[in-house]
Amino acid sequence: MNYLEAIILGIIQGLTEFLPVSSSGHLELAKVLLGDNSIPKESLTFTVVVHFATALSTIVIFKDDIFQIIKGLFQFKWNDEFKFSLKIIASMIPAVAVGLIFEKQFEQFFTGEILLVGFMLIITSLLLLFADRAKNTTQKVTFFSAFVIGVSQALAILPGISRSGATISTSVLLGVDRVQAARFSFLMVVPLIFGKIGKDVLSGSINFQSAQIGVLGVGFLASLIAGLFACKWMIAIVKKSKLSYFALYCFIVGVITIAVTITNK
Repeated sequence: MNYLEAIILGIIQGLTEFLPVSSSGHLELAKVLLGDNSIPKESLTFTVVVHFATALSTIVIFKDDIFQIIKGLFQFKWNDEFKFSLKIIASMIPAVAVGLIFEKQFEQFFTGEILLVGFMLIITSLLLLFADRAKNTTQKVTFFSAFVIGVSQALAILPGISRSGATISTSVLLGVDRVQAARFSFLMVVPLIFGKIGKDVLSGSINFQSAQIGVLGVGFLASLIAGLFACKWMIAIVKKSKLSYFALYCFIVGVITIAVTITNK
């Protein structure tokens, strides 16, 4: 992987981690467009680094929220911060279970299965369209809705299903306030990313080499900067009920992907 590819993939990861268009799906498409089937899996280390960058951008944007949640969690009081922390944990259960049980099966979806990406992008577009037409409410995330949102996050392991799109859409369809939905969606993924990083480090799956430092650094910075921009942008988009634009985008990209894949077979 060269520096240009690292920048491109870093920006794609940073933007699409928050924008409801599927980061995994776009990385698969980028792999094909760049003409190198090894790019997304050339180094698990690179993938971990850019995901760490987007997690860090979430922490920067929501640093006050995260501080209050951690503070409330260790106070062991049944206050809003403690309950919110438990809801985050509840939302993690489906993704952790699916990841541990079906890890090998899901790895097969990240080997250039572009046709699958196309169909999943269309599903994402439908979710966004339904959510955009849902009524605005002031309801907060409940324990039940947190678990259901977590199920959506687990399904978003499939390339082409947007994690933020699926979780925010599910939240809004469950009647959760739009701003609260975006906030919960972005915060719930942070523990999972750090958990995955920890698992990969302990298992020895990632390996830092001196020759990779420059590429990793460039990819990290590109992903971090793009993530900071996309996170703030996405909150404003959800608040203004503008998800239909992304629904149209996902639908068009999905249809083109399917058409091109079928035509080339």
